[in-house]
Amino acid sequence: MDISSNQYKRCDVVKTSGRIGSLNASDLEAAFNNIIEGKKYGIVFDMSEIEFISSRGLWVLLETQKTCKKSRGELVLANVSENIQSTFDLAGMKHFFNFFDDILSAVGNF
Repeated sequence: MDISSNQYKRCDVVKTSGRIGSLNASDLEAAFNNIIEGKKYGIVFDMSEIEFISSRGLWVLLETQKTCKKSRGELVLANVSENIQSTFDLAGMKHFFNFFDDILSAVGNF
């Protein structure tokens, strides 16, 4: 899984594609932790090319959100398909995140 990250003035944008499952969720976790270790707690996760997310992937997002919130930051999700949004809803995790229709709106949130 290729994970790219772009730094902006008030947040970082992380993007990946494909499936987030138990085999590669740790790579995503490492990318988020790398940003957090740099004392940046505003993160936008562009999910426009995500086809599937497992419970392990959801756990990574939730743990990242908790870490960001402790430092007055936030992990926001952008370009989330209806299918992936229903996964968040079924897992009871939809209310833990802010969802945005595009990157510009998500970055503008910070």
